Amino acid sequence: MLNAAAQTLDRLALRGAPDAPALIGRFGTLDYAALDALTGHVAAGLLAQGLEPGDRVASWLAKTRLACVMPLAAARAGLIHVPVNPLLKHAQVAHILADSGARMLIAGDARATTLEDGDVPAGCALLTENQADDVLPGNPGRLPPSDGDPERLAAILYTSGSTGRPKGVMLSHANLWLGAIAVADYLHLAPEDRTLCVLPLSFDYGQNQLLSTWAAGAVAIPLDYLTPRDVIRAVETHEPTTLAGVPPLWVQLVEAAWPPEVAAKLRRLTNSGGALGTSLVRRLRAAFPAADLYPMYGLTEAFRSTYLDPALVDSHPESMGDAIPFAEILVVRPDGSLTRADEPGELVHAGPLVAKGYWNDPERSAERFRPAPPASTFGGTAVWSGDTVVRDGEGLLYFVGRDDEMIKSAGNRISPTEIEEAAVASGAVGEAVAIGLPDERLGQAIHLVVNPAKRLKVDKAEERLRTALKLELPAFMQPHRLHWRDALPRNPNGKLDRAGLKREIGG
Repeated sequence: MLNAAAQTLDRLALRGAPDAPALIGRFGTLDYAALDALTGHVAAGLLAQGLEPGDRVASWLAKTRLACVMPLAAARAGLIHVPVNPLLKHAQVAHILADSGARMLIAGDARATTLEDGDVPAGCALLTENQADDVLPGNPGRLPPSDGDPERLAAILYTSGSTGRPKGVMLSHANLWLGAIAVADYLHLAPEDRTLCVLPLSFDYGQNQLLSTWAAGAVAIPLDYLTPRDVIRAVETHEPTTLAGVPPLWVQLVEAAWPPEVAAKLRRLTNSGGALGTSLVRRLRAAFPAADLYPMYGLTEAFRSTYLDPALVDSHPESMGDAIPFAEILVVRPDGSLTRADEPGELVHAGPLVAKGYWNDPERSAERFRPAPPASTFGGTAVWSGDTVVRDGEGLLYFVGRDDEMIKSAGNRISPTEIEEAAVASGAVGEAVAIGLPDERLGQAIHLVVNPAKRLKVDKAEERLRTALKLELPAFMQPHRLHWRDALPRNPNGKLDRAGLKREIGG
């Protein structure tokens, strides 16, 4: 039986033996004693910079030593950590800083040079990573492990909504602690395990690479990679047992040339950020025959909801599995009553992994975070996912469809509105509609339907549009294809007909 008593997040640095390795990277090796010491020094350094408990501190970093320790150090200092995806461009970073009210941004030196006047709000200090390395880890002070209320906020993770700019999901120490304990438990992580951390630490799934590994007293190996060959070399060099990925990464990895003895080093593969599908499951099983495969489903608002036991993967390759520890998953009708077996319904997540809502956004919080259905044993607030699923007679869940208009491409949840606003702001188009269509490699590919701005020919408009989008949007938000129209269709209410365009283009 798992212990459901949550602690403050920084105490994950105490889970391993003091002399056992906790973190390995280009910066060297830190054992758990050194990880705890670094956590304490960085925490003291942050407060010495004038930050106070409850302040938000943002980090926009590659997977450096400082980036890895920030979730723990901010927690120890009583601060709220706001990790920013390293792939974002300055406009998205500016929005996150302004929306979160961050008092400090710690940015990689190269990334800091891309910020423009006004991107960093008044009242928010900018500290480059070189400056931070000079003043934070070496601070003479060292804060001891904290013992505050686990229900207080520890982090705000920004995730795209189906409309508007990214919204900040508020996560408590308890949310993150219990999520780490739950994943370490069902993955059967042990101190001798080694996790190769290739996913961005700004995502809940990516950050949990570190947190669940430390919850098990194991070692995390952060990697910023450019090609699948980089991952293969890291597996050969560091001999990790565990690798987390998203479907587009798995497609690249199964197509790469793995020496059999290197592939055999991996004992555990985990997937989230989109369904694998039967074909990719079969290819993964063939490429990594010694590894257990864990398909998973999650959403930032509830961290992780379900996983499929590896023993069931071959017989049920399309299933999402069932609830992870500490999660209660219900499939309900519109009136909140439970569905029968094989009857589609909305997935609702209840229990202590449910986040605290959206930062500074009570209206959108009320839409997604609502009272749990009457059948819930936890009660309280639940996350109503908007995703349609079915539960079969064996109790296994299967994904049916997404009710909102989010695009899920290469493991990223992308707001179509953000792409559309950037397109119109370019001056090259009058109107724009972004939609996601099925793609074997990406999950969904982004298609952008536009009409040229007045007095612009299509070739000139396209050149201006592509240039602007490359400047303003990260690579994963770039359209896979542009579709030019003289005018965009509208529905009877006068709104742009997204559904009609999706049917037309999707064939």
